[in-house]
Amino acid sequence: MTTPASTAQTQHPTGLSAGMTFLMAAACGLIAANLYYTQPLAGPIAVDIGLPAEATGLIVTLTQIGYGLGLLLLVPLGDLVENRRLIVTMIGLVTLALIAAGLSTTPGPFLTASLAIGVGSVAVQMIVPFAANLAPDAARGRVVGNIMSGLMVGIMMARPISGLIAGLSSWHAVFYISAIVMVGLGTLLWV
Repeated sequence: MTTPASTAQTQHPTGLSAGMTFLMAAACGLIAANLYYTQPLAGPIAVDIGLPAEATGLIVTLTQIGYGLGLLLLVPLGDLVENRRLIVTMIGLVTLALIAAGLSTTPGPFLTASLAIGVGSVAVQMIVPFAANLAPDAARGRVVGNIMSGLMVGIMMARPISGLIAGLSSWHAVFYISAIVMVGLGTLLWV
């Protein structure tokens, strides 16, 4: 006789649809891009917020430090907290940090926002194992490969896109547009 608990333990994930795989790949790319938008804009941002030239590297460095702290302190929570809720919470955090960065006019708030952008961007490292867990064994490698491809596209496209947007408007617009994208993304992933 099988009990509902034993049946649930023997069932395998039904898999991810192509649409859901694409959404997760796009999510990884769009979230990871937040880590790299400032790289070509560090000089103009530093001048605009009054950051001394010798401290310009902090703009990029603090984002990466935040990412490292998130990997160390937040990603392990994926074993304790429901993954979808944790991912959407991290997207909410990165959205608030992006808005704060866009509104910043002095070094302190901007650098704090940069650190928070890095922390929130660890949602990428929560999406990949979540998708791998949802994929059936036979398709797991393909699903993870597709999602990692989205991640790499986001990393590669972040710099030229931020430069283009800043050239057409200002560096502030890069953060506002990304925040709007994160709101849409978080909503889609929640649904």
